[in-house]
Amino acid sequence: MIVFAPEALADLERILEFNLQRDAATALEHIDRIRGAVLILEQHPGIGRLIGRGSRLRELVISHGHSGYIALYEHSAAEALIRIAAVRHQRETGYRDD
Repeated sequence: MIVFAPEALADLERILEFNLQRDAATALEHIDRIRGAVLILEQHPGIGRLIGRGSRLRELVISHGHSGYIALYEHSAAEALIRIAAVRHQRETGYRDD
């Protein structure tokens, strides 16, 4: 099962709002691309790269045009759970800290 942390849902809202301002016609395509990529984690939870030695967090790179997004997630095999912690654009410097 895939669950989104409240922070990740806020990230998706922020991404949608940003893209609505830039190009309303394609704004939902960005969210659909992220959603589709995240769903792959149900079958392949280890596909993302580990963010550091000893960390349980992984990053899933989601291509979209010339750039894309990165989803930060954690997989718990014992609970059969994938928790999406954050989502950001590849050109952003890091994840939000609020």
